[in-house]
Amino acid sequence: MIILGLNAFHCDSAAALVRDGVLLAAAEEERFRRVKHWAGFPAEAIKYCLKEAGIRIGEIDHVAVNQDGNAHLLRKALYVLGRGPKSALLISRLRTRRRRKGILELIKDVDPRGSVRANLHHIEHHLCHMFSAYHVSPFSEAAVLSVDGFGDFSSAAWGLGSDGAIRVDGRVYFPHSLGLFYQALTQYLGFPNYGDEYKVMGLAAFGSPSYLRQMQKIVKLERRGFRLNLSYFMHQVEELPTQWTDGSPTFPDLFTPSLEALLGPRRSPSDPIEQRHRDIASSVQAMYEEAFFHLLALMHKETGTRHLALAGGCAANSVANGKVLRKTDYKHVYVQSAAGDAGGAIGAAFAAWQSLGGERRFVMDHAFWGPHFSMEEIRSCLSERQHEIEASHCTINVIADEQELCARTAKVIADGKVVGWFQGRMEWGPRALGNRSILADPRRADIKELLNAKIKRRESFRPFAPSVLDWATRDWFEESDPVPFMMQVYQIREDKRSQIPAVTHVDGSGRLQTVSKRANSRYYRLIEAFADITGIPMILNTSFNENEPVVCTPTQALDCFLRTHMDALILGDYVIERRDLSGSNESPMLGAAPAS
Repeated sequence: MIILGLNAFHCDSAAALVRDGVLLAAAEEERFRRVKHWAGFPAEAIKYCLKEAGIRIGEIDHVAVNQDGNAHLLRKALYVLGRGPKSALLISRLRTRRRRKGILELIKDVDPRGSVRANLHHIEHHLCHMFSAYHVSPFSEAAVLSVDGFGDFSSAAWGLGSDGAIRVDGRVYFPHSLGLFYQALTQYLGFPNYGDEYKVMGLAAFGSPSYLRQMQKIVKLERRGFRLNLSYFMHQVEELPTQWTDGSPTFPDLFTPSLEALLGPRRSPSDPIEQRHRDIASSVQAMYEEAFFHLLALMHKETGTRHLALAGGCAANSVANGKVLRKTDYKHVYVQSAAGDAGGAIGAAFAAWQSLGGERRFVMDHAFWGPHFSMEEIRSCLSERQHEIEASHCTINVIADEQELCARTAKVIADGKVVGWFQGRMEWGPRALGNRSILADPRRADIKELLNAKIKRRESFRPFAPSVLDWATRDWFEESDPVPFMMQVYQIREDKRSQIPAVTHVDGSGRLQTVSKRANSRYYRLIEAFADITGIPMILNTSFNENEPVVCTPTQALDCFLRTHMDALILGDYVIERRDLSGSNESPMLGAAPAS
């Protein structure tokens, strides 16, 4: 049985392909369109999944979409009749949906030569999130929580995953949403783009929660969840124009003037960041955590299990996720690599598989489900661009022996240089996890500023992540539960922080990725080689991009390398290095490396 799962006409459009209960391929549309968080129909991602599986559209048995317009109809009707949006708003939304082609018709457009015989399944948004977390987790039984903005008239759902099925115990419905709370306060703090919440999360470490009392006026905890004080928000009373089709999602202001009356003037994106903004960011994070842990306590009381699976956009809050083991009775946490809306594509596919009688037989222990490229394809790319590469004062070599390749790359990093690392299949989800990564030495205190200024071109307060060999996690961090997808932040042991300043945040934490030999043997071997040189079993890892989606193809990787100040690019077995024209042994970008 072949099932195509889709997140369509929503942020982070994506596709995933499941055969007989096992994931074969998954990718976000943004990687092909080169537009961050691309919203629309994931035609290119579907093409990739079909190509990877070696099938045609006529071989698809079922298509599952993580949206069900018929979900919670009674609640919607009661809300509209009571105090909801104007009827014009609802009519406008219905007309927009009617103008869209049907899903199966759009799939046929992907390959007009084929015929579509698949059955179509619309599956409620949060149920898809819950399946995307529990069904691919290593737990036979787990408490499951989905929290995000909105989907199918609700913003949160929780329950118990057991024997492959999910029991939903509770929900929070529109217009109340932790995701919308965080998004609105992110806008208020001067970060207007969809997905900027992680900037507030990083900024929060520089402040103190001195505005928590004000936040508690905005979010109210209840016995069965939480409520927003709607006087501070716009989404429930006005039509808010948004971009949801064929482009990057955009949002107008989600908050009312009452928020500025409560917290003071909003920050413009061009304004400097003051201590007040840092403290408000810290207070937003603290309020989110209050509500988050309130839900977790409720769930634990109802389910009694010590395993937890998280999904939804808010599950990307790695700071809160990293505190679960310390602040709750849960002993193990699983957060899938694409916890946000993109992950709804695999959630929809597995929900359909389970509803059709399929048994649970797949665990996602790595994130490498995207496109890969042969050495011949990489060689062809470099051959076509050889003149440009040589004009940039670069050399090209091939190192076919993996041990030698990793040893040489580790030496380049230990010498203080910055390396673009392009290997194997592209990662599924927002994090670079060792196949589409920029790598550097975590020992260098100066590297954060240099990476931000000369390659990443992003805010200086944002931290960089460590990729650590799995066996060494306990020695370097205060928790040791596996974090294969960089979705948790742990405290770095106090006596270790001075050794790895480049990946130690101002509060002593690190958003780590634990690397196992089974999940990614080449990346594991590279970090091993770096440890052999330096005694440090980890490496600084950030996504291979420059204010764009993570690179997908060798050409995109080469383009990013040539227009930035990276020192070397490893494309499979090919090593491209910038020649040092100064005659010095120092990196032209960074200068001398620290002593090993």
